Amino acid sequence: MAPRLKITILKRTYPEMLFDEIPVTLKKTMNPCEVFTDGQEILVDERLRMPEGFCETAWKNFYHNIRTLGYGGDLPFFEETDVAINCCTDGMRPVIFKIERL
Repeated sequence: MAPRLKITILKRTYPEMLFDEIPVTLKKTMNPCEVFTDGQEILVDERLRMPEGFCETAWKNFYHNIRTLGYGGDLPFFEETDVAINCCTDGMRPVIFKIERL
């Protein structure tokens, strides 16, 4: 099956990157998300199914943009017509993704 989209992991974050003062007491040190690595590229096939091993929560967070780009639509926020920038909803260490139509 031919890839239709490419997802690139732009940046993984951790609490100290986001907050001057962490708003909750952590039980342990939080590292960046272990599911992805910065710079990692993941292809999405023409069926627009979640790639194996992908974080299900992150996928649900931006599947609406996967569908939009995958079916030829564009987002109104960027000059480029074939791209979206999204992040997961992990409030303490979100991952930032770039989604591109191929």
